[in-house]
Amino acid sequence: MRFLEDAPRFLFFTGKGGVGKTSVACAAAVALADAGRHVLLVSTDPASNIGEVFGATIGNVVTAIASVPRLSALEIDPEQAAEAYRQRILSPLRHAMPDSELEGVRESLSGSCTTEIASFDQFTDLLLDGGEAAGFDHVVFDTAPTGHTIRLLQLPGSWSEFLTAGGDASCLGPLSGLERHTATYANAVDVLTDPDRTRLVLVTRAQRSSLAELERTFGELGEIGMTGGYVVVNGVLPADAGDEPLASMVRRREAEAIAALPPRIAALPRDVIDLQAENIVGVDAVRALFAGEGRRSAGRASRMGGTAPQPPPQYPPLSSLVDEIERDGHGLVLCMGKGGVGKTTIAAAIAVRLADRGHSVLLTTTDPAAHLTRTMDGGTMPNLAVERIDPDAAVRAYRERVMATKGKALDDDGRAALAEDLMSPCNDEVAVFHEFSRAISEARRRFVVVDTAPTGHTLLLLDATGSYHREIARQMGGATGFITPLMRLQDPGLTKVVLVTSPETTPVLEAERLAADLERAGIHPWAWVVDGSIAAAGPQSPFLRRRAANELAQIARVGGIAKRMALVPLLAEAPVGVPRLAALTVG
Repeated sequence: MRFLEDAPRFLFFTGKGGVGKTSVACAAAVALADAGRHVLLVSTDPASNIGEVFGATIGNVVTAIASVPRLSALEIDPEQAAEAYRQRILSPLRHAMPDSELEGVRESLSGSCTTEIASFDQFTDLLLDGGEAAGFDHVVFDTAPTGHTIRLLQLPGSWSEFLTAGGDASCLGPLSGLERHTATYANAVDVLTDPDRTRLVLVTRAQRSSLAELERTFGELGEIGMTGGYVVVNGVLPADAGDEPLASMVRRREAEAIAALPPRIAALPRDVIDLQAENIVGVDAVRALFAGEGRRSAGRASRMGGTAPQPPPQYPPLSSLVDEIERDGHGLVLCMGKGGVGKTTIAAAIAVRLADRGHSVLLTTTDPAAHLTRTMDGGTMPNLAVERIDPDAAVRAYRERVMATKGKALDDDGRAALAEDLMSPCNDEVAVFHEFSRAISEARRRFVVVDTAPTGHTLLLLDATGSYHREIARQMGGATGFITPLMRLQDPGLTKVVLVTSPETTPVLEAERLAADLERAGIHPWAWVVDGSIAAAGPQSPFLRRRAANELAQIARVGGIAKRMALVPLLAEAPVGVPRLAALTVG
């Protein structure tokens, strides 16, 4: 692999969720360890799954991987990091202020801002010479999906600028809790932007949406000084997948997408990895990803003729879910799940069908990566409004609104102090939350379909909603008669959560975790959609039959969990544009 040649100490793998980033990062870490290097594999994704890949319990401490000598792993757990951060802030205050004031500080540390900055604190420590990564030759970062990665990598520069200006990080408690780390943030910027110490590996699939996302990611990372990069096109359908219509169409789409690579991406060093017949779970499968063993075994299966898999159980089509959603006449539909599982497609298809039936529909997204525009392909139709909650625009509007209200009665010094406080990057989540709340309120009079961000970012957003709920409840002193956004999300008569997954081990595990987190917040998933199923498409070639056979256990697993479920087959033509989206919901 070209990206492993003369590898520097730090390697960052990033890309759209669901492109196989974790598999490639794990295979890279194993390859380096097998070459005699001491390697630390780190996930900064709030919904990490590298433990499942290696069949090991990892967690928030450096853990040796028993099956791979010289390899250790670490999952930065947001909740554990946030609790440690809270204790660091609260401990010196316990004997310095009354319990009532201490409770106010604790409440200010309960939201998503604290969670993100606490995780970031641990992330920057790994870039220090004497930090947790000391003694390792390489540190391989399996980073979170693109939107969250951009935010995480931008934080070092943002916090350095904010702290140097003396901003008041009121949403994180006393400034002293951050001030002593200014040098750490500056060091993080230096390491990330030094090509002799850091290499950026952009992982993608041979799909137009993934490649467009790759170009956007590369541009944004370039803005913070990470200008070099390597490209890995993962999961390309191999020749021994056969020539049946489904395989031929997929192969043609992939070739067209690669041929249309943007010039600045095409100029980067590039590796191509074939789609494997088996799931990348277990050390042997991880090693085979680079060794080509999966392709050789696929060839043997082809010569043997393969075995036709048992067809998946019959589940209702997506149209049946739309029929139930329509009965209420209005409401909020949240399509949620791991990035790259077809969440945007399912959200758009539901919205298009409801609008086609004469209902007023708002289709919107809280995803910073904003794939919705590409899925609609510029298409419009009566009764359908398409919007995006733009994080940058939301932040600007939020700052202006706060300055116009809270800053109205302040003198010049007070307004200057408030403006500095609003420069804190923690305000980004608060600003997006306000826009999300507006979308929730719209659902009382029409259908609002939300294509939400990938799992980790979604949980951060919902945590912001929960923090708002707790703050209102605390201020009301137990009074009734108020309605918060969280209460609307908890109302099954208004809100329907549709969990979207693909029929693979990791996405299903991620969706199960999300379902459990939602249940703890009092939000009950209404339905599941398994999208992009090869088994449901009825493949003929031995290679695709093996892929289909691997799906059956995961489809059955979802069927055993879900109260409602729809199964959507992999399509020969990408469901882009209004006509193809509408076709997904034909009964």
